[in-house]
Amino acid sequence: MEPSLPSFILFILIGCVLTSFDNRHHNVTHQYDYCVLGAGPAGLQMGYFLSKAGRNYIVLERNSGPGSFFNKYPRHRKLISINKIHTGKGNREFNLRHDWNSLLSDKPDLLFKRVSSEFYPPADAFPRYLSMFVKELGLRVQYGVDIGRIRAVQSATGRRYILTDQRASDYTCSVLLVATGLWVPHMVDFVGSDLVEGYESISTNPEDYKDQAVLILGKGNSAFETAQSILGRASRVHMLSSSPVRLAWQTHYVGDLRALNNELIDTYQLKSLDGLAEARLEKIVIAQRREKGRRRSGGKKRELYLTLNKYMHSSKGKNSSGVTHEELPGHHIDNFPMRKPYDRVIRCLGFRFNFSIFDSSACPPNSENAKGRLPGLTPWYEGKNTPGLFVLGTASHSRDYRSSAGGFVHGFRYTARAVHRVLEHRYHKNPWPSTTLLTTQLQSWILKRVNEASGPYQMFEVLGDVILLRGSHCEYLEEFPLQALPQLSSLSGHEVSMHGLIVVVMQYGKKNIDYLGRRRAETEWTKAWKSNFLHPVLYYFKTLPTEEEINLRPKGWALPRPEAIHHVVEDFLTEWDAPISHIQPLRRFLEHCLQTDLRAFYAESCFRSSLTHRTPPLFCQQGYLKQRGIPRNSRLQQQRVHDTGPMCAAQDAGTSSADSTFPNYLLPAGASVSSGLKLDL
Repeated sequence: MEPSLPSFILFILIGCVLTSFDNRHHNVTHQYDYCVLGAGPAGLQMGYFLSKAGRNYIVLERNSGPGSFFNKYPRHRKLISINKIHTGKGNREFNLRHDWNSLLSDKPDLLFKRVSSEFYPPADAFPRYLSMFVKELGLRVQYGVDIGRIRAVQSATGRRYILTDQRASDYTCSVLLVATGLWVPHMVDFVGSDLVEGYESISTNPEDYKDQAVLILGKGNSAFETAQSILGRASRVHMLSSSPVRLAWQTHYVGDLRALNNELIDTYQLKSLDGLAEARLEKIVIAQRREKGRRRSGGKKRELYLTLNKYMHSSKGKNSSGVTHEELPGHHIDNFPMRKPYDRVIRCLGFRFNFSIFDSSACPPNSENAKGRLPGLTPWYEGKNTPGLFVLGTASHSRDYRSSAGGFVHGFRYTARAVHRVLEHRYHKNPWPSTTLLTTQLQSWILKRVNEASGPYQMFEVLGDVILLRGSHCEYLEEFPLQALPQLSSLSGHEVSMHGLIVVVMQYGKKNIDYLGRRRAETEWTKAWKSNFLHPVLYYFKTLPTEEEINLRPKGWALPRPEAIHHVVEDFLTEWDAPISHIQPLRRFLEHCLQTDLRAFYAESCFRSSLTHRTPPLFCQQGYLKQRGIPRNSRLQQQRVHDTGPMCAAQDAGTSSADSTFPNYLLPAGASVSSGLKLDL
């Protein structure tokens, strides 16, 4: 044995040297300007914007590939995000309104439809799409980095964030962009919660539920997805939550129950053994009782009873097995709806943000909504009390929880772009991108945006277009966070002039109506303010709203009360291009706000007005007097409408030579052309 001792000592010494070398190799510090935590859709979307801007960034991902959440969830492998490939139109921006899975990039063919053509795609397609996105754009993603601690430090150069991974390596950055999503199961503490199975670990084989009675806690899409998968095998399926079912087609919130998962509503309403009930989960008790009966897994049948705290004689802790007959609700109410035992109870309550990796110096507060499951954020998605830390993707949904699409890919791809624009101005002095337009071009540009743009369409009442009026011209800012309007100047680098501003928002009506009943839609343009479905709304302010005015705005309003407001009547086709119902009322509103005539005139009319008026119409000033008048020919003569009437075919109202594509957008937009000389508004 003694000869082996030196060999053993030598082996130990070599191991120590290798370990020391390994520690020196891993215990290093990597410095970046931007750290993106998470290579899901939100993290990669931000990675694209940072890469395109040429910034010093890194995307850190704990797993071996992008979009790892979708390798497991949804458990039954069907996405509820629509993938409508055939829209009948070739406009890419318009088509993104109906493509809820693609990310934004400058490659027109880098779309989700390359990996799936199904309307509701399989979940496995999403990681494949994200891998393609990373590869084709050359994004800097580092896999296998599991960040376990995040802390903030103050240095001579300012506040920095330090991220420590599983190898004790540090990543430091001035700006931390958290895109980790929601993956920690949300749980409710009640007596007997230890007897409940979780959505994250249940069997997805329907045969495992054959002839079993199942109680599902929750009524969201994960709960109904689970129920739907076992309907044909389980003896009965009951669902319990504190609130009734919310149907997405009634609430207009895509996170509520979608039609593809709602088969249990049919079996409940048609009385086929399944059912829905309401109770506060904090007040329920799941009680276990073992009784003789059919054997399962070599043992006695396990029966789980639902009872209520108020019926319990004494506190039994979390495990409530051994309850007496008197503690069951059926003893007190003989027709208690859920008096029969269940074979399984499944928790499907969604997910929450992982706060555990944040040190107290870097942890954003819990949100006031969403039961505190999400981080509290400013309107520009920066953590409250954590400057330089921004939250992207599903975790940023606290800003529009249960009201818009910010928790889903088709929504947060635009909020991520908004955050990037904030970063570009704050750290690189690049103002928010804007388009300078002649005032006579404004109507056509607004119509182009409301008929094509996907950002305000998906992020309705959250992102809106801001028009800064400058007299004869204006600046058009796209997709600005509405609740951040009081900070417009500091966030965008643009100032509001004495002429004021107009904000273009897409929004739904606020009345509770039967959305499948008669008279559910408004068609009369004079009653556009009664519109119930998604439609454009324009707010005119003389000055920027204050933060107090934003906080005290009327309930359900996207913005405070303006100087003037205009609703464009809802349209069955969501095409706001009708000359009388859409275009003419919009022009009148703009003329009221701008105090100028926005009609387009024939060259002959401009010539006559120049001879007889000191100030010709604005169109003539910017068009005819600069040798860009509209010639009067037989085709235009046939289309002419007198003073107050619009034309069906629009004319280019003095387009900017800086953008050669601009006239293409004006043609379908519609402009009022008049041969008269009535210049008063």
